[in-house]
Amino acid sequence: MIYKTSGTCSREIEFDIEDGKVKNVSFLSGCPGNLQGISKLVEGMDVDEVIRRCEGIRCGHKPTSCPDQLARALKQAKEIA
Repeated sequence: MIYKTSGTCSREIEFDIEDGKVKNVSFLSGCPGNLQGISKLVEGMDVDEVIRRCEGIRCGHKPTSCPDQLARALKQAKEIA
């Protein structure tokens, strides 16, 4: 799935969900080191666990963050499936 982000430096998130697990996460733009770290940390995790851990994280004064956008993307993917 490709998710267009909003309110963050990254512009989109691409990922797969296989058997309820998050796979192949990659961010377009944003902070490369941090986003590569997030991608590796969530690889193979249960979708609901990633949502629980990442939802609501803010980036400075912004009301959202790249991890929060990932949680939103995963929620949207669950609704579609």
